[in-house]
Amino acid sequence: MSDTDPVEEGAADGRDLYDIATWEPRTLLDRTAVRLHSALAGGARLSIVLLAAFVFLLQIGGVVWLASQNPTVGLVALLSAIPAFVLVAFVWRQDVVEKEPLDTLAVTFVLSVLFASFAATANTLLQDTFRMIPLVGLGLFYFLVVAPVEETVKWLAVRLHGYRRPEFDAVIDGAVYGAVAGLGFATIENTLYVVQGFLRAQEAGATQAVGAAIGTATSRALAGPGHVIYSAWAGYYLGLAKFNREHRGPIVVKGLLIAVVLHGAYNTTVTYVPALFSPPSWWYLLFVVAFDGTLFYLLYRKLGRYRDNYAAVDGEARAQKSADGEIQGQEPGDGETGPLDSDDGEAVDTEADGQPVDEQTDDNDAPQSDDRGPVWDAPSRTDGLEASDRDREDPDRER
Repeated sequence: MSDTDPVEEGAADGRDLYDIATWEPRTLLDRTAVRLHSALAGGARLSIVLLAAFVFLLQIGGVVWLASQNPTVGLVALLSAIPAFVLVAFVWRQDVVEKEPLDTLAVTFVLSVLFASFAATANTLLQDTFRMIPLVGLGLFYFLVVAPVEETVKWLAVRLHGYRRPEFDAVIDGAVYGAVAGLGFATIENTLYVVQGFLRAQEAGATQAVGAAIGTATSRALAGPGHVIYSAWAGYYLGLAKFNREHRGPIVVKGLLIAVVLHGAYNTTVTYVPALFSPPSWWYLLFVVAFDGTLFYLLYRKLGRYRDNYAAVDGEARAQKSADGEIQGQEPGDGETGPLDSDDGEAVDTEADGQPVDEQTDDNDAPQSDDRGPVWDAPSRTDGLEASDRDREDPDRER
């Protein structure tokens, strides 16, 4: 399908087809339309951010405030995000084109933190419906609600800001911004789990409530890197879509599908598989390391292919530029002797009448309480589940 109208395609050069088959802002009305469109687009983005901030304050603001009032718990929550941060730093170093500016990365991080409130709301509202489905209810909840919603809000954090920036000038940049969005989501999710674990321990009269928070943080430290990996995959394909506009929609969907399937598969398997073995905690550790390690290796291979091709293309361009420079710098007849050579070995150019002419030279110059709180990935073991559910559901293992 051609992107050019038949009238424009068949028109002779110089024919004015403004407002007939082509368009550019010429009149006052045209310029007003351009400004109004920009304002509406910007207003829509701002509205989403403001809504997210409002929901964040309602859903999670109290938890964040409590963490800030208890420095030890807050610090433990932040430390649980260190493994995810390490993965982000690694992905950031894979960007061979141009490192992304920290301010744009910071905005992406904050947006992901705010948009996490959308996921918390959706998970909380829909979890009870899926829990009523026997056997496969949790699996369906993870694949149809948790994974799609969480991966979409992380993707949205990249799409609304970083994607639109001029610094986003290479496909691999999408993986970097996606990884940062995953870090933002993991950070606020870990904080929520750690603070809730601390509060439950206090309500139960535990003398080591901080110890309970540390235990929760340890489990969340293992779960957090998954968010970075999944959203880095989705982000990479968002970058690919940016530079392949003809197939932009399907490419974006492909990236989200990859992230959703990986995320849903993790949540489902980590809920059931470790419980089949004893002790479950050790099998949980081994499973998470093996699962995330495999997916991160595949991501590393994906980014490595981009790096290799970038190096190859860059090398070819440098070689071609060098060859062009040598051709431009070579004088005609260099290295050859002819009948016009003088006795001292210097050639003399002559005109037709035999008179010498000035020697010519080449120009070499070259011209991007009881309140269980919001639900994230799955029901919590201590969130009022029945005894039969407790053996197979552990919130510290799910995202």
